[in-house]
Amino acid sequence: MSALLIVLLVLVVVVMGGVGIYNALVGLRNRAAGAWADIAVQLKRRHDLVGNLVETVKGYATHERQTLEQVIDARNRAAGTTGSGGPREAGPAENALSTTLRSLFALAEAYPDLKANQNFQDLQRALESLETDIQNARRYYNAVVRDYNTKIQSVPSVFIARPFGFAERDFFELTDPAEAQVPQVRF
Repeated sequence: MSALLIVLLVLVVVVMGGVGIYNALVGLRNRAAGAWADIAVQLKRRHDLVGNLVETVKGYATHERQTLEQVIDARNRAAGTTGSGGPREAGPAENALSTTLRSLFALAEAYPDLKANQNFQDLQRALESLETDIQNARRYYNAVVRDYNTKIQSVPSVFIARPFGFAERDFFELTDPAEAQVPQVRF
């Protein structure tokens, strides 16, 4: 009788341990999804802000059509990938947008009236602040993904993760180190 009780007790401990591991995995998966949703919100704000910035520049630099079209095209591609994809799709598109924004800010240097425009200055400051927010959200997301991926790859969690379909998540990475820099705004 006591051997049966010991077996039952061990079985209960194993089941409870499995439930605990499963719940921890669900929590990490949900934190990663929430962190990505936070990034998507920040990126949406960025896309809206870039649109306003381009409209402001259009009034001053109408013959710089190619630069403005490149920024708009990069913004549209980035906006399209953020809502429909994950970090693997959004990363390159956001990096391309950062690159074209640098050319837009360089364009502003050639137009003193634009550079002095209060609306343009406000938009640049807001974009600079938003870039910092995005960087912080990206860092948090990557930390949660690191913890989640480590958990589903570690023993004993791997024995729960695989059968229940927990899959690794992609990091939100920069492909070019130069793109890691926040666009510089100088007056």
